[in-house]
Amino acid sequence: SSSLTEAKEFVKRLRRQTDLCNMVKTVRALLNNNSTVTVLRSGLHAIFNEKSLDVTKDLFQEKFRNPKKRQKNIQLNCLKNFISSLTSSTDIRDLLSCLSSDLQTFVIKPSKSKEAFKEQASDFMLKWNLLLNNVGKILTINRTDSFG
Repeated sequence: SSSLTEAKEFVKRLRRQTDLCNMVKTVRALLNNNSTVTVLRSGLHAIFNEKSLDVTKDLFQEKFRNPKKRQKNIQLNCLKNFISSLTSSTDIRDLLSCLSSDLQTFVIKPSKSKEAFKEQASDFMLKWNLLLNNVGKILTINRTDSFG
C-alpha cells in the first residue's frame, strides 16, 4: 500500500517534470523569434494601456474595502516586471529568475510564520492563475496576433 502510494506520487512528479520541460522548450523557441516577442510585448502593453484588466483588479480588491488593509496588487506588479524582462533572445532562466525574485520579495519574505506563508502563497497562486487566465482570454479575443 505504501509502495503503491509512493509510486503514484513519483508518476505525478514525473508527469509534471515532463510538462515543464515541454513548456520550457516551447517558450525557448518563441523567445528566439524576435518578431514573436515584439508582437507579444506590444499586445501585453496594450492590455495595460487599455485598462482591460480593471475587472481583475477589482476582484483582487473586493475583500479589502478598508484603505488601510487594501492589498497591493502583487500579481500585477510581478506581471509588469516579467513583461519588462521579456525581450527577444532573453534566456528563460532570466525570466524565471525575475519571477523568483518577485516571489521572494512579495510572498516569502513578508511571511512571519509557516501558516502566514501558506496563506500568502495560496492567495498569490490563486490570483496569479486568475490574472494569467484573464490575460490569455484578452489576448485570444482581442489581440490574436499577440497570442501566436
